[in-house]
Amino acid sequence: MRTLVFYRPLALIQALTARGMLRGNYWYRRFHVSRSLRSRQPTVKTSSKPSCWRRTSPPPSPSSSPEESGPKRKSPVASGVPAVIRWNMAITSHMRNGQCEAALRVFNSMPCRSTVSYNAMISGYLQNGKFSLARQVFDGMPETARDLVSWNLMISGYVKNRDLFAARALFGRMPTRDVVSWNAMLSGYAQYGYVDEARGIFDEMPTRDAVSWNGLLAAYVQNGRLEEAQMLFDSKTDWEVVPWNCLMAGYVKKKRFVEARNLFDRMPVKDEVSWNTMITGYAQNGELSEARRLFEESPTKDVFAWTAILSGYVQNGLLDEARRIFDEMPEKNTVSWNAMIAGYVQYKKIDMAKELFEATPCRNIASWNTMITCYAQSGNISQARSLFDEMPQRDCISWAAIIAGYAQTGHCEEALHQFVEMNRARERLNRSAFTCSLSACADIAALELGKQMHSRLVKAGYVSRWFVGNALLSMYCKCGSIEEAYDAFQDISDKDVVSWNTMIAGYARHGFGKEALVIFESMQAAGIKPDDVTMVGVLSACAHNGLVERGMKYFHTMHEDYGITANDKHYTCMIDLLGRSGQLAEVVKLMKDMPFEPDAATWGALLGASRIHGNTELGEKAAKMIFEMQPENSGMYVLLSNLYAASGRWADVVRMRLKMRNKGVKKVPGYSWIEVQNKIHTFSVGDPFHLEKDRIYAFLEELDLKIKLAGYVPSTKLVLHDVEEEEKEQMLKYHSERLAVAFGILSVPAVDRKEDILKYIACFHSSGLVFPTIDWPTVLGASGKPLHSSIIAAIAWPPTSPFGISSNGG
Repeated sequence: MRTLVFYRPLALIQALTARGMLRGNYWYRRFHVSRSLRSRQPTVKTSSKPSCWRRTSPPPSPSSSPEESGPKRKSPVASGVPAVIRWNMAITSHMRNGQCEAALRVFNSMPCRSTVSYNAMISGYLQNGKFSLARQVFDGMPETARDLVSWNLMISGYVKNRDLFAARALFGRMPTRDVVSWNAMLSGYAQYGYVDEARGIFDEMPTRDAVSWNGLLAAYVQNGRLEEAQMLFDSKTDWEVVPWNCLMAGYVKKKRFVEARNLFDRMPVKDEVSWNTMITGYAQNGELSEARRLFEESPTKDVFAWTAILSGYVQNGLLDEARRIFDEMPEKNTVSWNAMIAGYVQYKKIDMAKELFEATPCRNIASWNTMITCYAQSGNISQARSLFDEMPQRDCISWAAIIAGYAQTGHCEEALHQFVEMNRARERLNRSAFTCSLSACADIAALELGKQMHSRLVKAGYVSRWFVGNALLSMYCKCGSIEEAYDAFQDISDKDVVSWNTMIAGYARHGFGKEALVIFESMQAAGIKPDDVTMVGVLSACAHNGLVERGMKYFHTMHEDYGITANDKHYTCMIDLLGRSGQLAEVVKLMKDMPFEPDAATWGALLGASRIHGNTELGEKAAKMIFEMQPENSGMYVLLSNLYAASGRWADVVRMRLKMRNKGVKKVPGYSWIEVQNKIHTFSVGDPFHLEKDRIYAFLEELDLKIKLAGYVPSTKLVLHDVEEEEKEQMLKYHSERLAVAFGILSVPAVDRKEDILKYIACFHSSGLVFPTIDWPTVLGASGKPLHSSIIAAIAWPPTSPFGISSNGG
């Protein structure tokens, strides 16, 4: 009788295998796959559960192979390797090549998955930027299958995805942690500037390795906390060369060369990075003699050392010496060529930059970007575009460079077109592209497009940063949307002096002088020191609102209070301030007391004040000085002609026009433009060309009749032409800005701008430009048009209006 022996499952399989009873059986293969996997796993203690899990479907028949249980395919690995390992290697190969879908098909075909299978999928998804899919795999993983590698991968994934809260929560759920787990959290906090949290993790760590110490030191250095970095450095003696270089680079970046040099001299071992860091620091700080001395002492002068000393000479404007070093270099890399090209570009030596660019054997994207910027800044936008089209590869800087080129050369619509093309190309929209495009919107008053960019800025997370925030603020101010400008101003988290100046100037330009001065007071309360641009905005605000005494006070105390010496712009503002209030004698006295000769703008302010108050003699004197300085300035001829016209001196008006004709001076016709449904419509006085002219004129005639019945009388004194009263009324009626507003009314639904319209009418009531007793809702009710229709017939000379309308005075 045979004795029955009871085996544990593992022992049973081993015993039967030894007797040859399970060879070729499913359970035989499963046992050997598991054993093979355990032999290949890192020596990390994990759960004692088996390392292979079956899917919920029934296991394949004993005669089937893993390939047969899924889609028919040829294994990419030799058939002698255990099945699960073959599948895992296929997943890894697909992920490494970016073929995530192919890896998923392999994973779904596996009859038996190991911990390595899941980890390969998680790691592959993370490497290919598919964090959500990696999280799905991890969440669907059996609890018993997760090992330390699985947990650490997901923590690193959360950190890379900027979700530190979730990373910390997952870290807290880990059954066991190793030093890699702790370092992942420490580096996550350090990477995103949470230095105190990183220090907390460091202090809690049961064991620390070199990565832990180096990670915390780097966190302190990258965030400018050099004193704490030095204390950490002094608490340990066995640092390798990399931490020495890290701390030294931190001091160099802050221009603390005494501490940096002290570290450099104390280093037990110096590598090329150590020498190059100090050479670069001295060179960029203008200490070229010390940089050159260290360069000569360096035991190994690699291409980076040569490039560092070359860049130092370039940045300090010593191009001849830089070129000599460039020619002496035993080896040049792309950075060397680019540094020399950038030097020529910076100092406007375009021909030499072009020659060097064409000779460059190893151009990269930066080389092309430098030359595109070179041509764009010199005004040669066609050559810049030609290079842009020739580029074998572009990045976001390339697109930003061509957008900036178009915007800076006045091709605003093409700049915006390139911004749209950049978005279509799925290129990352960086801050420079947004800033230049917003400037283009501001220049052509494309308010609606600017608003669309604003929403994109919010999604991109740029709106609170002053670099882009200032451009957005300027766009709203120039487009006349002052409330939205203030909202944009409030959204800037770290306002610099440009932010404050833009808001002050925006309020001043649109007649909100008191609000501008409130912002000025807030600026001082915030500890921001005003500069000369600030005071120009403040004085302009006082001028536009008749705050003469307050403006005089700011002008006479700004040197004592803020250390600002008055320049020509400040004197021009003061002349405008006094001139608007009729104090022409004070204006003349102030101009005599100026510490420098008045320029054309100053005389222009005097001419404008003379026209307002009808002082022909003073206006003629100012005009004579302007014509000597700027004989081609058509605006001054027109201003003097208007002064003569207002005084009834029509013969002098004719004389001025003949003088303009004889000198070849031409006045640019005035026009206004409005954006409707993302299209710019332009109008001139009595415009006969617009496709909707018949509708516009019919609407204006109907409205003019209604408001005249309500008691409106047009102010024809503002028409400076020697014509009959009826013709003057016609000129007022078909002013270019009236045509633009009328077209806006006919094109925009009545409910879209009601609030802006009411505020706009109130503004004109207060200034006397709208007849105050007219019941506008009653007058306009029959036509069913919005309330801002009143602006069309009631305003003789309208300023900026609420439709995104801009005007150059036509």
